[in-house]
Amino acid sequence: RGDRAHYVRNINHQDPDVVFFAGDQSYDHTEHTAAWLKFGLQFREVFRNRPAITIPDDHDIGQGNLWGESGKIAESSAGNDGGYFYHHEYVKLVERCQTSHLPDPYDPTPIQQGIGVYYTNLIIGGVDFAIIEDRKFKSGPKGKIPQIGPRPDHIRDPTYDPKSVDVPGLVLLGDRQLTFLDDWASQNDGVVMKAVLSQTGFCGGAHIHGNKENRLHADMDSNGWPQTGRNKALKAIQKANAVHIAGDQHLATVIKHGIDEFDDGPWAFVVPAIVNNYYSRWWWPEDEKPGKNANDVLPWTGQYLDGFNNKITMHAYVNPESPSKGGGYGLTKFNKATKQVTFECWPREVDVTKSDAAQFTGWPFTVDMSR
Repeated sequence: RGDRAHYVRNINHQDPDVVFFAGDQSYDHTEHTAAWLKFGLQFREVFRNRPAITIPDDHDIGQGNLWGESGKIAESSAGNDGGYFYHHEYVKLVERCQTSHLPDPYDPTPIQQGIGVYYTNLIIGGVDFAIIEDRKFKSGPKGKIPQIGPRPDHIRDPTYDPKSVDVPGLVLLGDRQLTFLDDWASQNDGVVMKAVLSQTGFCGGAHIHGNKENRLHADMDSNGWPQTGRNKALKAIQKANAVHIAGDQHLATVIKHGIDEFDDGPWAFVVPAIVNNYYSRWWWPEDEKPGKNANDVLPWTGQYLDGFNNKITMHAYVNPESPSKGGGYGLTKFNKATKQVTFECWPREVDVTKSDAAQFTGWPFTVDMSR
């Protein structure tokens, strides 16, 4: 609620070439158009001077979590059986508001209920952005895998077998989007660097959810599940030599993904929530120990297995003990001459026009994309 004057001031001062909002622009659930207009008013001075990429996430279409399962009707608002709970015309309205300004979709064939798709790419200044939908085709867990936790999508038992939830037939991005990414990887005319934009990260990058008493071993709302689909997606991103940028997690991280081995996958930057005092998350390994090849900037970095046994290397994270409670925004800089990408992560309360403005500990973080 309220204005976003500090964000507008900072963004306009830093003057990015394009802005990206990764979802949950609205938390109003059943009143999206009003919320969308409010969002436009809040950021109008940002949108006035540069293009914007916006994609909806679960809260935009009225659900706390979304496993779209190619457009089926969900049996409850929890949505964990897969599909959309609210009327398909409402879902279509949300997507029309948020994505109609994007380039035409790669394959516009609608899914069930006549719900459209918007996965596409956009080239700006020699950087090619693939914009994908990591919820729309994803399988819901309920009824398809054994329920191990208090909810079909939550696992608390660290002794469970991760292979038991990675069963044949489960979908993450789906064949259509994998075909798109495979084709996109080979299209390089006028392109110097590449990035994939989506709603959420391809691993379980948080241990504690909401409050410090709520430790989850694995959360199927993340793209760490299903593991086979996760690895297919990461292989496609890595083939394109692209970085991945996303939001959703309320926890900023820089992670180097592993597919078959540690560090053989793409770099990923999950940006913080702009307001993070409503629902926070923590990266907090239960043994409180660093992983192999840790850095000396933050205590819990290095190589880890997430709750689905996915290989990840944590390089930077922002837990909500900071003055902004971890709230802020990300800035990604593509250096086309050196083929380096620099991730910046700015706290909500910082005034970047001041000479002493400081980023979160762990940032800026630069990765080399030359190969």
